[in-house]
Amino acid sequence: MGDSFASTLAAPAYYRLIERQGNQAFLAVVESLMRLTFKRLQPGAITIDAIRRGAAAVDTRLGRTDADVTITRQMCDHVAVEWLDVPQSRPDRIFLYLHGGAFSVRLPKMQTAMVARWCRALGARALMPRYRLAPEHPFPAGPDDCLAAYRWLLDHCGDATQIVIAGDSAGGNLSLVTLLRARDAGLPMPAATVALSPAVDFSMSGRSAVVNEAVDPLFTVAMLRWMGEMYLPEMEMYMSPHVSPLVGDFTGLPPLLFQVGGNEMLLDDSTRAAAKAHASGVKVQLDVFAGMPHVFQAIPQLAECEIADASVFAFLANNAGWHSTHHA
Repeated sequence: MGDSFASTLAAPAYYRLIERQGNQAFLAVVESLMRLTFKRLQPGAITIDAIRRGAAAVDTRLGRTDADVTITRQMCDHVAVEWLDVPQSRPDRIFLYLHGGAFSVRLPKMQTAMVARWCRALGARALMPRYRLAPEHPFPAGPDDCLAAYRWLLDHCGDATQIVIAGDSAGGNLSLVTLLRARDAGLPMPAATVALSPAVDFSMSGRSAVVNEAVDPLFTVAMLRWMGEMYLPEMEMYMSPHVSPLVGDFTGLPPLLFQVGGNEMLLDDSTRAAAKAHASGVKVQLDVFAGMPHVFQAIPQLAECEIADASVFAFLANNAGWHSTHHA
């Protein structure tokens, strides 16, 4: 099919394309940093410790912790967690935020800063599990910890309708897996879920995994395969919905917001998950940001970040009753 035919096809009502904005020179610098730190690495020639050191360097360069953010560590049963509070936080609005990092890395400054922006604008607080990481703790340690944290919130912090589950990348995967497991266990669903560039298909069968490999500044097919094998060496389990939630049953899930960059290898993870949610009768919104890299929302210097935040706030106002009263 030619472009002229494709241009006549109507996008689904839940789909929104956001064209590129702002300072492209700064984006080029960020993408160069990503390529030098991650994209050039060759699986087999590096260790997970080297990956973590690179992630820490990027986190230090691009992230920050503002003075109004309070972090309190505690144990929720057997799961280590961090509570994030800002002066605007109120007890009846709680994010369960599941961080990304290929199931094996943390970027605490960048992720904390992003969640703090959301909490300021929405008057919320966030519970952020420090779930066990691969390869030291492979599947199902991470999903087990995330579900345990959700159970703890239900037992100690009130109604499920006061909770929003959110996550980026691997954390987006864990957000959807937590929903599937909670629903199957008969637990109440949260008010909504926000998934930023979630990895939902370990088979990497989406077209974007191939056609976007050159323009994605972060990943290669080989790198994603290697990280997937650290998380779960048994490839025959890749088609379990607790590993690849794309193959799960989305019936009965709460409203879902997907945001993804148009240059990502994981683009089709979001487009296919949103389509499946829509076909399952789930209220869904898909925001595709043209030309953006993986989890660009963690880089507040980008103009697209502000647009993405506004979309999150509007979605949660409409679906969780979390109306924004403060500009982040």
